[in-house]
Amino acid sequence: MCQLERILEGDMRNNDLIPTLDHPGRRLIVIAMANSQRQSILCPNCKKLISASEPKCHFCGKARPGSWWKNNPWSRGFRESYQFVKILIAANVGMYIISILFNPRGTGLSLNPLTFLSPSETSLFVLGATGTVPIDEYHRLWTLISASFLHGGILHIFFNMAALRQLASVVNREFGVYRMFIIYTASGIIGFLISYLAGVVLTIGASASVCGLVGAVLYYGKSRGGIYGRNLYRQISVWVIFLFVFGLIVPGINNWGHGGGILAGIILGYLLGYQENKKENFFHKMLAGGCAMVTLAVLAWAVGTALYYSLMV
Repeated sequence: MCQLERILEGDMRNNDLIPTLDHPGRRLIVIAMANSQRQSILCPNCKKLISASEPKCHFCGKARPGSWWKNNPWSRGFRESYQFVKILIAANVGMYIISILFNPRGTGLSLNPLTFLSPSETSLFVLGATGTVPIDEYHRLWTLISASFLHGGILHIFFNMAALRQLASVVNREFGVYRMFIIYTASGIIGFLISYLAGVVLTIGASASVCGLVGAVLYYGKSRGGIYGRNLYRQISVWVIFLFVFGLIVPGINNWGHGGGILAGIILGYLLGYQENKKENFFHKMLAGGCAMVTLAVLAWAVGTALYYSLMV
C-alpha cells in the first residue's frame, strides 16, 4: 500500500508520515485530503457532498447540516431508505426469533412447510397477537401494532419480508421513506382493526402492512398515469388478484386484514400525496417519528410482558 493510501485510511499518524514525503506541497495536499475526508458529509436535505463544519449547505441552504441532530444513526436510517427497510426486516426477524425462543418446546417441527418452525400459540398470544380475544377479553389494544411483527412460520415471514423489500423500494422512491413508514404502520393498524370488527379471533403477520404498500402503489400508478404509471398499475393489480385468489385457496388467511390494508394504503396514498405532486415535509417527518416511537414502545412492552410472564409461570 502506498503512503497516500495509508494516510487516507488512517493506518498511520499524519505527523509520522509527513517527514517521509519529499515535497512540502505534497504534505499540505495529503493532509488537506485526509482532513476533508474525515469532515465531509452528505447534506441531509439535498444529499450533496459538503463540509461538516459549514454553518449551512451552500447547495440548498440547509442550516447546520453537520449537527448531530441531523446526522445520527436514527436520522440516517430514515434518509437512507434501503437502510430503513433493513431495520424493518430486522425487527420482524428479531420478533420471530424471540417468539421461537420464548417457548422452544412448543415450536412446530412438522414437515409441512406452512407450519415448519411455527411459534406456539402461547408465544404469539403473549407477544401480541391481535383479534377479538386479545382485545375484547384482555383489553390489549396495543396488539393492533405488535401483531404486524409476529409470524406463524418460516415461510410466513420469508414471503412477507420478500414482498416488503420489493414493494418498499417502489414506495420509497415515489412517496419517500417517511410516508412509506407512515403507510406501512397505519395500514397494519387499520387492516387489523377491520379484521377485528369482522370477528377474526386471533391473527398475526406483516401482511396487512405490506398490503398497505400495495394499495399505495396502486393509487400512485392510477393517479400518475402515463406509460410508467399505467405499467405500474397493471403490475400491482396482478399482486392484488394473486392475494385475492391465495386468500380463497389457502386456509387461515386473514382476508379482512389484506383487504383492509390495501384500502388503507389507497386512502393514505391519496391523503399524504407522492413526491411528484407534494414533497415530503416537516409534518411527514414528525408523523413518521411518532409512528416509530409508538412502535418501539409497543414492541418493548410486548417483549417485557413476555419476560414477566415467563418468570411468573
